[in-house]
Amino acid sequence: MTKPNKELDLLIIGGGVAGLTAGMYAGRMNLKTLILENELVGGQIVNAHGIENYPGFLSIKGSELVERIQEQAMTAGAEIDEFDTILSVQLTAAEKIIETETTIYKPHAVIITSGMMRRKLPIAEEKKFLSRGIHYCELCDGHMYQNKIIAVVGGGNAAVDAANFLDKYAQKLYIIHRSPQLTADPVSQDKLLKNPKVTCFFNTNILKAEGSTSLESILLEDKNTHEQQTLKVDGIFVNIGVVPNSQLFKNDLTIEKSSGHIIAGETCETNIPGVFAAGDIRTKQIRQLTTAAADGTVAALLAEKYIQQQKEGK
Repeated sequence: MTKPNKELDLLIIGGGVAGLTAGMYAGRMNLKTLILENELVGGQIVNAHGIENYPGFLSIKGSELVERIQEQAMTAGAEIDEFDTILSVQLTAAEKIIETETTIYKPHAVIITSGMMRRKLPIAEEKKFLSRGIHYCELCDGHMYQNKIIAVVGGGNAAVDAANFLDKYAQKLYIIHRSPQLTADPVSQDKLLKNPKVTCFFNTNILKAEGSTSLESILLEDKNTHEQQTLKVDGIFVNIGVVPNSQLFKNDLTIEKSSGHIIAGETCETNIPGVFAAGDIRTKQIRQLTTAAADGTVAALLAEKYIQQQKEGK
C-alpha cells in the first residue's frame, strides 16, 4: 500500500513542553504545523506529581501543565499526532522527508524536540522483570505496590522525588545509589531522609534481579568492600539518568559524541538549514521546563523566518 505524501510548513518531532510551545507559536503565525509524538504527548514531565518552579503556578501536576499547553497549541492551529512512529528521516538543505508508519511528510522546516529517555537498569534481568517488578514511572505504576517493599534506584532529583511520591504506598522504602551521597536538592533530601520508612544504600550497585514470574529480590554489592547481600523487594523504580533521543538524526545532523545531544546553540539552529533542535535534545548547560519553553519559542520564530524566505525564493 502506497503511503500518502503530505506537504506542510513545519513538522515538530516530539510533543513535550518545547514541542508544544513551538507548535503554539507556529500556529499563531498561521504556519501549517504538525507535532509528531510517538508516545504520550508531554514527555517525561507528564509523570511529575508536583511542579513548583514553573512561572504562574505555585504548584501544578505535570499532566495538568501539559494539558494546558497542548490546548493552547491546538487552539492556535497546530495539529498533534500521537503514537505514529517515525521510521526514517532525511534532512538536507534542499529537502526534508520524514516517513512514519502511516505517512510521508515533506515539510519546509523541522524542529526536533524529541527530548530524552530514562536510562535502563544495566542488569541482564531488566527485560524479564520489566513491568513485573522493574518500573520507570512511579506515577503510572506506584499504586501497584500498596503496602509493599519498594526500592528506588538513583540519587538525583528524579529519584528522590520518586521516593517521596512512593512513600504513600510503601510499607518499606529503600534508596539504592552508586555514589556516596544523594545529589537531589536539599529540601527533597531532607524530607526523604527524615522518613522512618527509608533506608539508604550508598556506594551500592545492583548485580542481579531474582524471582519466578515477578521480582522477588535483588542482589546488591558494596562498591568499596565488595560485600554482597540479597534484599527482598516487591518492586524497584529506576531513576539513573537519561539519554537523548537522537538516534534517528545521527546520519544527517552533527551530534555531540560524548553525550549524544544534537549540537545547536541559542538560536536552536543545527548544521542543516531549516532544521532546529529545541529543549533537552540540544547541547546546553541548563535543562529545565522554562528553558524548554524558551527553546520552543526561539525555534518556532526562526523557523517561520526561514519558511518565509524559502517561499519568497530567497
